[in-house]
Amino acid sequence: MGDITWDEFKKIEIRVGTIVDVREFPEALKPAYKLEVDLGEDLGVKRSSAQITDIYSREDLIGRQVVVVANLSPKKIGSFTSEVLITGFFKENNNVVLAVPDKKVKNGSILS
Repeated sequence: MGDITWDEFKKIEIRVGTIVDVREFPEALKPAYKLEVDLGEDLGVKRSSAQITDIYSREDLIGRQVVVVANLSPKKIGSFTSEVLITGFFKENNNVVLAVPDKKVKNGSILS
């Protein structure tokens, strides 16, 4: 990966939100969930899909805060439209561990 400029980085809107709904996504090619994430008053609830079924149960996810990229163009996945990208890190076995704040913050807060 090449370097990006500060101005390029400032275009990426990284925010925190709370997962408020988790549904199975059986039509996805790889096992995934359909998630709804509350991003606060300004952005409201946004939808995303995440291939995290191998590490997280639906019960693990409800109420959990996550870090998202909020200003990517929507991505169509079958009949589902993902509105934000939930971030995480690959483990050695390619499972994804969610990127999360270590303390609760206000939904919609922007990464500084």
